[in-house]
Formats: sequence, C-alpha cells, structure tokens
Amino acid sequence: MTQTLKSIIRAALDDVKADNVVEIDVQGVSDVSDLLVIASGTSNRHVRSLAANVVDESKKAGFRPLGVEGEDVGDWVLVDFGDIVVHVMQPETRSFYELEKLWSKVPASRKQDR
Repeated sequence: MTQTLKSIIRAALDDVKADNVVEIDVQGVSDVSDLLVIASGTSNRHVRSLAANVVDESKKAGFRPLGVEGEDVGDWVLVDFGDIVVHVMQPETRSFYELEKLWSKVPASRKQDR
C-alpha cells in the first residue's frame, strides 16, 4: 500500500512540475510516519497546486489524506497520509527549515536503543 501511494504522490508532483523532490525514510527516527516526501514549488500558487494535485490523485486511487495544512497561505503545505507525509514548500521556506537536514539525523535517544 505504501509503495502504491508513494508512486501516486511522485506522479502527482511530477505532473505539476515539482522541483527538487526528495524522499526521506524516517522509519526508526519517527514513530509518526515512515516516509517524508519534500518538494518545492516556484510560487504560492504553484505550491498550492502541487499539494492539491497530490490530494486529488490520491483520492482517485482510494487514498484519503488524514489532513492538509497550510493551503491558505501556500508557503508550506503539508499533506498527511499517516505513513507518508508530503511537504510542499517554496524554496526560501525549505531552505529556512532544512527538513532534510533535520530528519536525516537519528536522535541520541534512538541510537542507544539500537
């Protein structure tokens, strides 16, 4: 199921020309989700359009997001599917929050559990 949803998300982002799409496996780092998909859009409108296409295409395939946040502003839209969380951001916002850097590190408390 997760692989199918991941493919749908990637295709939906590609259809609307997302920039710099990155997948981060957060299994073992997060108890909340297994995969983060991060993508950039060129403007508020593009970010909202990318996120809307992810929601629309996933619904067509029978996957409903648990929640969508940030679509009113468009700097950063989060689409939560549970196992997969999609972050669509403008480049400036993405650079400021550095999610790739944040989620690529295993917390010290998790290192001890291994």
